[in-house]
Amino acid sequence: MEDCIFCKIIAGKIPSANVYEDEHTVSFLDIMPANKGHCLVVPKIHYETFLDISDEDLKNLVIAAKKVTKALSLSIGNGSYNIIMNNGKEAGQIVAHAHLHIIPRFKGDRLRLKWSHKKYEENEMKGMQEKIRKFV
Repeated sequence: MEDCIFCKIIAGKIPSANVYEDEHTVSFLDIMPANKGHCLVVPKIHYETFLDISDEDLKNLVIAAKKVTKALSLSIGNGSYNIIMNNGKEAGQIVAHAHLHIIPRFKGDRLRLKWSHKKYEENEMKGMQEKIRKFV
């Protein structure tokens, strides 16, 4: 994708602070980190969302994310982290190239990733379960 900033980073047309790269993925520091050390892990092939990624590339993405998460924790000493993937505009995806965020967490970092919890009405959970199971 010619206009994709992550494709340009992968092609070396835009500089990035790469922390890991293999045949299938690249990982670099986020330029607008939620916490210092916040990394993105990106498949080298352009996919827009999680559902678009081939099973093989998804496996490679998760393996790379595990390596980066471990390296991040060993290098900066965080014991906790969030791994997040936003898919689609309404979910907060800004760059339309599938990617994982690895955000190191620290005691007292004041970063809040919260959502309001909702409850199912009576029998609503059963109906939702049945709808989803039809497509799995």
